[in-house]
Amino acid sequence: MEKIMETIEHVNSAINGVVWGIPMLILIIGTGIYMTVGLKFFQITRIKHWMNETFLAIFKKKHVTAHTAKEESSISQFQALSTALAATIGVGNISGVAGAIITGGAGAVFWMWLSALFGMMTNYSENVLGIFYRRKNSKDEWSGGAMYYLQDGLKNKRIIGVLAKPLAILFALFCVFASFGIGNMTQVHEIASSMKDTFSVPPLATGIIITVIAALVILGGIKAIGNVAEKIVPFMACAYIVGTIIILIMNITSIPAVFGAIFTNAFGLRPIAGATVGIMIKKAMTMGFKRGVFSNEAGLGSSVMVHSASNVKEPIIQGMWGIFEVFFDTIVVCTLTAFTVLCSGLIDLETGAVLTSSTGASLVSEALSEGLGSLAGGFVTIAISLFAFTTVLGWSFYGTKSCEYLFGTKATIVYKVIFVVCITFGATMNFELAWAIADTLNALMAIPNLIGVLALSGTVFAITKNYLDRKVTKVDVNLKPMLSFDPAIQEAQEQAMAEEEA
Repeated sequence: MEKIMETIEHVNSAINGVVWGIPMLILIIGTGIYMTVGLKFFQITRIKHWMNETFLAIFKKKHVTAHTAKEESSISQFQALSTALAATIGVGNISGVAGAIITGGAGAVFWMWLSALFGMMTNYSENVLGIFYRRKNSKDEWSGGAMYYLQDGLKNKRIIGVLAKPLAILFALFCVFASFGIGNMTQVHEIASSMKDTFSVPPLATGIIITVIAALVILGGIKAIGNVAEKIVPFMACAYIVGTIIILIMNITSIPAVFGAIFTNAFGLRPIAGATVGIMIKKAMTMGFKRGVFSNEAGLGSSVMVHSASNVKEPIIQGMWGIFEVFFDTIVVCTLTAFTVLCSGLIDLETGAVLTSSTGASLVSEALSEGLGSLAGGFVTIAISLFAFTTVLGWSFYGTKSCEYLFGTKATIVYKVIFVVCITFGATMNFELAWAIADTLNALMAIPNLIGVLALSGTVFAITKNYLDRKVTKVDVNLKPMLSFDPAIQEAQEQAMAEEEA
């Protein structure tokens, strides 16, 4: 068994080195840049509009948070966001950020920001396509995701059309396997490790408890997951934000030095030998992008599956929720983690040297202990447990939808059972191997998805222009909305919108 694990580790390391090389980084950041330019820096120029339609709408528009009727299988826009954030806000926001700083230095934070800035428009584009190409399954549930816009969006394209179905199948397969890595084992392992270190709970016991609780929610479907996510996510996010802000206030005089260290390290501005500078920048870039993508998942095509289950009708509205998702996950939560660590004095801002033996969550816990004292360990453990548990719930849905695409709705119960059982194994799995597998599967999912986003960029541009002309600039308020590629769905959605307006 040990030899088998070593072989898997070597093979995965080789694959990881290839898929997370320069070409992969160019594909991810390049797609974000292309969509940002094509959409005229929408995330910046339309910031007031998308904030009003997302975060601020939670407090002003009842339909955003209103639950659908019991007989309906869709979920509210807020539940969709909460479930998507449940899957994105996890281990990567705490352990991942700390690990990126240790390996890539403070400069990794800058590259995380950059990945988020452009990732906002990648996530936006994925969600727009997800809503536009979604359809109802045999259970009258909305089904959407990269596999559907790859299959239906690319099939009539010249040259690439022949790859539509193969790319869709590859994405779904990668997603099913990724759900056991990024969305299951890495998350559960972190919970088990934290519980053992803080409360001396055996990993196996933690795994069994999580398995039972997760089973009760996962087997209930998307509405059960949405109901749990909308309750846990706001609570855990607010508690974590408050805890980190306390540390920042206590170390407010260190913040300018932290900003300086981030930019100095990101561009290799310290007076060091040329080759060393190059290595330092490459490490910062690689770790920043890898952890940024692992955290916000922009480009993976994952969260679009739950966004597509929303009761929203306008593709652009859910697209803007995608922008907010990346903004909140990386610009807010990851940044707060990074500044908490960098302001704590545990990292030498001049040399980048780590002045403690703590790593990952333990490093964040030690940083928080300055303001929270002995409560820091328990606080971080609870935060990680909630973050990671909701990530498991979110990714179970992604895997379910991919399994449904590949094998039909009847096969999803088999997937759910296997997924739940694997939670127990994740609690005792090798940590580094679990992370390496998750990184590899991240990249493999991104490849077919980004091909689809780029090939269908014209569709995203057209839908966005249509929306802006009708709703924002009001060049043509009578313009027919672009709601779906399917004429039947388009007609039904138009009728529903007319009834709502009446």
